Amino acid sequence: MGAERARPGPAAAQEEAALRSDTARAVGFSDAVFAIIITVLVLELNPPEVPPGGMGHILLEQWPTYLAYVTSYLWVAVGWLNHKGTYHRIRRTDRGLQWWNLGVLFSTALLPFATVVVSRSVQAGDRADEMLAVVLYAAVGVVLSAAWLGLYHHLSRHEDLLQERVPARFFAVERGRAVLGIGAYAVAALVGWLGAVPVALVIFLLLPLFYALSSNGFYDLRRRLRRRR
Repeated sequence: MGAERARPGPAAAQEEAALRSDTARAVGFSDAVFAIIITVLVLELNPPEVPPGGMGHILLEQWPTYLAYVTSYLWVAVGWLNHKGTYHRIRRTDRGLQWWNLGVLFSTALLPFATVVVSRSVQAGDRADEMLAVVLYAAVGVVLSAAWLGLYHHLSRHEDLLQERVPARFFAVERGRAVLGIGAYAVAALVGWLGAVPVALVIFLLLPLFYALSSNGFYDLRRRLRRRR
C-alpha cells in the first residue's frame, strides 16, 4: 500500500486561505503601479526653452511627443479599466494569478520607455530610427497582450477563483481580445519595418480605442449586441 499524501497542517492551511482571499492588496498595488506609469509618461512633456516669439512653432514641432503620450496614456487607462473589470469578477487569488498580474504590470511599465523612443525618433525624422522605434513599441504591445492572454487563460482554467455570478465562459472568451492584440501589434511591427510608419502609428492609436469600447469584456459586448438585434 502506497504512503498517503501528507495533508497540510492548520498553519499552512491558514496561510493558503489568506493567500487566496487577499485580492485587495493585489488591486491596491496594481492601482499604484498604473498611477506611477501615468506620472512617468507625463514627465516627458517638458516645456521647450525657446527665444521670445518662437514658442508656437516649437510646440507644433513636438506633435510626435503629444501623439505618443496620448496613445500610451490611453493604453494605461484601458489597462486600468480592464484590470478593474477583471478583479471585480474575482473573489480570490492564487500564486499563478499573482504572477500573471505582475506580468501585466511589468509589460505596462515598459510603455514610457517605448513612448519616449517613438516620439524622439519621429521628431528627429530619421527613417531608420523611426522604423526601429515602431518595431520596439509594437514588441512591447505584443508582450503586454501576451501577459493579458496568460492572465485570462489562467482564470478560464480556475473557475473557483471567480465570483459565482460570472459565467463560466467569460474569461475563455476574453482570451480572444488578447490574441487580437498580439496579432494587431505584430502587423503594426511588420508595417513599420516595411517603412509605413504613419500606418503603424494609426494602428497604435486605434487599438486602445477598441479595447476601451470593449473594456467590460467581449462576452458582455456580444451579449449587448445580441440584445439590440
